[in-house]
Amino acid sequence: MTTQSQRNAAIATTLAEVRALTAQRDIDRATLAQVAAVLQNLASRKDLFSFADFPPPSDGTTTSTRYRLSEEGQLPALYLNAIVPGKKTIPHNHDTWAVIVAVQGDELNRVYRRTDDGGSPGQASIELERELVVRPGTPISFLAQDIHSIHVVGDAPTLHFHLYGRPLETLTGRIGIEPETGRIVNYNATQMNRSEKAAA
Repeated sequence: MTTQSQRNAAIATTLAEVRALTAQRDIDRATLAQVAAVLQNLASRKDLFSFADFPPPSDGTTTSTRYRLSEEGQLPALYLNAIVPGKKTIPHNHDTWAVIVAVQGDELNRVYRRTDDGGSPGQASIELERELVVRPGTPISFLAQDIHSIHVVGDAPTLHFHLYGRPLETLTGRIGIEPETGRIVNYNATQMNRSEKAAA
């Protein structure tokens, strides 16, 4: 069996296990912890997921490449992000549940809470709740309206799985919050680059 065949089989098995965990139930943090454990099993297969097959950008114009691993329209949606140091995002939600698990590399996640009442549709007030470095063995997960930002620092690129209840490309209701002003923006429209299709 080729490496690609092994990779496809491992992805299919993982997504089937996740679907069994998330089908016909309300998604809560306990369920997401179970999903993270399944995804960490996949991340341990470093023979199948490496920078050789999923390289980070090297042209200096972008800081990340997101590879789509699940089929179009398939739920949940699985991506593999290859990110170079210097990548950071503004605080944002996902508008669906999300689990991030590291194959290799460290990614600082800052998790925020909203402190306003949501009464102003174009403005938000947030404060830092906690920080967590996502690295092999240390995942992070989010419910739909949880807010976080990512920061890749240091000298090494990262290779992390991002698993979402719905495909990123369909999440038109995501918000981003500009940290300096509190202004709310449409995250997908203003912040998100397109995904690359992983080699078949």
